[in-house]
Amino acid sequence: MSVVALIVAAGRGSRAGEGAPKQYRPLAGQPVLTRTLRAFLAHPEIDHTAVVIHPDDEDLYRASIERLEPDLTGRLLPVAYGGETRQDSVRNGLEALATTGAETVLIHDAARPFVSAGLIGRAIEAGRSGASVPGVPVTDTIKVTGPRGEVVSTPDRSTLRAVQTPQAFPLDLVLGIHRKAAAANLHAFTDDGALAEWAGLAVQVFDGDRDNVKITHPADFTEAERRLKGHSMTYVTRLGTGFDVHAFAEGDHVWLGGIRVPHDRGVLAHSDGDVVLHALTDAVLGALADGDIGTHFPPSDPQWKGASSDRFLAHAAGLVRARGGLIDHLDTTLLCEKPRLGPHREAMRQRIAEIAGLRLDQVSLKATTTEKLGFTGRSEGIAAQAAATIRLPEVES
Repeated sequence: MSVVALIVAAGRGSRAGEGAPKQYRPLAGQPVLTRTLRAFLAHPEIDHTAVVIHPDDEDLYRASIERLEPDLTGRLLPVAYGGETRQDSVRNGLEALATTGAETVLIHDAARPFVSAGLIGRAIEAGRSGASVPGVPVTDTIKVTGPRGEVVSTPDRSTLRAVQTPQAFPLDLVLGIHRKAAAANLHAFTDDGALAEWAGLAVQVFDGDRDNVKITHPADFTEAERRLKGHSMTYVTRLGTGFDVHAFAEGDHVWLGGIRVPHDRGVLAHSDGDVVLHALTDAVLGALADGDIGTHFPPSDPQWKGASSDRFLAHAAGLVRARGGLIDHLDTTLLCEKPRLGPHREAMRQRIAEIAGLRLDQVSLKATTTEKLGFTGRSEGIAAQAAATIRLPEVES
């Protein structure tokens, strides 16, 4: 039975921070995609491999396959081009494979370069029987929460699995499912197993591999580099703090945590006056011992007039990555009588995580009043204090 692999590499990888899409970034000297492709092209049971890429990435793709051994590139099929969503990209790739005569297809994320030959073999065996996905047991207790953050239920973790790729299917079956979903104007499925469930098919879970990690955030690159180098890197933990304040002025909104919050006042500031992002930026710079926000973005420079403060925090986070470091946690307390933080807290946490390239659970955001005391208590202004915990490679003396 002929087997093909479809590598999905059309995403932008925005959570990995600034730079090229993550599948083309170097990992121990080779692009992530090169490492992923080698695992499939070298597997004796894979007949051919195809890649779905973004139309703008042809040069990056060519540079990636140039790193492959000549005897492997002969098993590469022409590329397919991605669509608006991952689901669209997978469907485009499957359509390109429809004329190959293959019976089984393995669909794999390009950002999982540690896929093993054993896992690929298990996927092939499972895919010959029907829709199959690899999964690993969940070790943490999982809570289902409601709209106010309250716990709704605690599922039995012995029944839970964290699903990975490659996911395996009979080619005709999964292509038919994708066509059916597209005809129904459904395009948001991020997992082909979930799409098969939607179509009413039984989906089997076979043994995954805990080493088959997906590179998503900047910290994942550091961990992957360390793993490939075969030794543990020693880090030193740094803590930095930041504080920012702005007086209220005429206006109808304030910027907080990268979110536009309606308010009966604005703030007096050179940039957009986002006290949360300003305090966080100073906290990260403080942990780096690299000056403060005014050093990097002087208010005397007209280019920062009205600037969006997400640029400041992204810059500070980029400095951490440039030094081979990791941001472990960002914590902020907003000090004001109004506006209320509650309705906007989760949106702000999500935006901060996006700017800094972190997971949501690495961002904390709180608020307090000052019991009507001081300038914040008199509603004359707004303030924020922040702390950042980072790790930097230890420098030997």
